[in-house]
Amino acid sequence: MDDEFLTSLFEARRGQLRAVAYRMLGSVSEADDAVQEAWLRLNRADTGEVRNMGGWLTTVVSRICLNMLRSREHRREDPLEERMPEPVVSSADGADPEQEALLADSVGLALLVVLQQLEPTERLAFVLHDLFAVPFDEIAPIIDRTSAATRQLASRARRRVRGAAPAPDPDVSRQREVVDAFMTAARDGDFDTLVSLLHPDVVLRTDVGPSAARGWNELRGALTVGQQALMFRRMAPFSRPVLVNGVAGAIVVLDGRTTAVGSFTVADGKIVTMEILGDPARLTGLDVAALTGRA
Repeated sequence: MDDEFLTSLFEARRGQLRAVAYRMLGSVSEADDAVQEAWLRLNRADTGEVRNMGGWLTTVVSRICLNMLRSREHRREDPLEERMPEPVVSSADGADPEQEALLADSVGLALLVVLQQLEPTERLAFVLHDLFAVPFDEIAPIIDRTSAATRQLASRARRRVRGAAPAPDPDVSRQREVVDAFMTAARDGDFDTLVSLLHPDVVLRTDVGPSAARGWNELRGALTVGQQALMFRRMAPFSRPVLVNGVAGAIVVLDGRTTAVGSFTVADGKIVTMEILGDPARLTGLDVAALTGRA
């Protein structure tokens, strides 16, 4: 294949490759690194015998992501260390076409949080099969397992996802009504209304960075989460509506600087999960200038 033809083949599949890598890694920047590495490997490989270029590229990106996940685990001093996946923030009016391709199938932060708790092979099996319909026979060689063992990995991951990452209401405008009501209640200190908008088993996850005593924190239950929301009522007036990974969210902007990004999973009119990123170092790296009014 000549260079021009290879380039056109790769560019036609870049969006899906980024989507696979983002679900695997929970980071847009790392996903882009994985896709770039796949491009380099494509240029070095003898692809004359490749009959399914899309499948070949998906396999290459998946192996790169698997190695990156394993390397990430090896580097961690604390094996229980957690961090918030990198959010994709867009205007409340909707994501741009490139973001929409990346976020297809409602890959919310709640789902990514659960995925990062899986073993790398479980994550790969679930992502490729359940989110991209790759047959188990094609996934098995990537992780050096049998097809039956790969099926079991995906099944185990599916059970964990189903219990911890509920699907959001498909109507984003309805999500926004609930989130706006929640923010108003927080601003007004209306505890009863706050609690009424929360699912009884709501989960609040916050990541304020490794420099804090409790950088990652997880709270459960409507009363507990409602009380926590009241503690941050002074921040509510500075929040702005956005979409975070395709669902209703908010950013908090003080003096032109983003200090928090929040994602809300709304199901059946109740908030069932909240993910708040407040790590200053990671917020600095997010591309939200157009949403904060900065040049």
